[in-house]
Amino acid sequence: MTDAKKKEGLGETIVVILEALAIALVVRTFLFQPFNIPSGSMIPTLEIGDYLFVSKYAYGYSRYSVPFGPPLFNGRVLSSPPKRGDVVVFKLPRDNETDYIKRVIGLPGEKIEIKKGRLYINDELVPREPVDKVQTEDLYGHFGPVPTYKETLPGGVSHTIIEIQGDDGFNDNAGPFVVPPNHYFMMGDNRDNSTDSRVPPDQGGVGYVPFENLEGRAEVTFFSVGDGAAAYEFWRWPWTLRVNRMFHAVR
Repeated sequence: MTDAKKKEGLGETIVVILEALAIALVVRTFLFQPFNIPSGSMIPTLEIGDYLFVSKYAYGYSRYSVPFGPPLFNGRVLSSPPKRGDVVVFKLPRDNETDYIKRVIGLPGEKIEIKKGRLYINDELVPREPVDKVQTEDLYGHFGPVPTYKETLPGGVSHTIIEIQGDDGFNDNAGPFVVPPNHYFMMGDNRDNSTDSRVPPDQGGVGYVPFENLEGRAEVTFFSVGDGAAAYEFWRWPWTLRVNRMFHAVR
């Protein structure tokens, strides 16, 4: 092979690589972004080791839609507000860098309060009913059944929550909170093991989440591994792969 042909082949390879990177960047920025669950704050909806796709177009685009969040513009373009009950990935407001995932509970202008483990929205008690108990770890590392409920939010979205400390957990009496304009109140489905909007930023919590910080809506779990395994540890898949959690819509 002549030097000219070698250079031509190298140039074509570089072009293909750059094109692939450009396509990946466009998909990640405007369509879907993969996200993995590192903590148990959304159990039982999402488990540690779940991998899911987040739709970037669901709420429009902000600076945080772009990798590394460069200050290209303020606010959102093509914006559409989240609905109560959506499971959302957002940038933690106190550092604007860390990705969090929680459920939208309170909308702008609403009053949110938690009294003895029960959620109140605009002074109305949110109904819940006991369901089959989920098996998970409590705060002391003991594995077993924990109190589990189906909670139905205003608007009709129903989802499962757990109260591993019953109705006497650390944040089971909090508020009242009044959600500021253009902000949202987020909570985890694992109510006693979730640092969320019930905890202010100066205490290491989330606080109210600006609309601008929303990155996208969780759509579907496409992969899941348990027992602390990494996704690339394919030699452990016969024991760690959770097929029953794959290709499930996130609700």
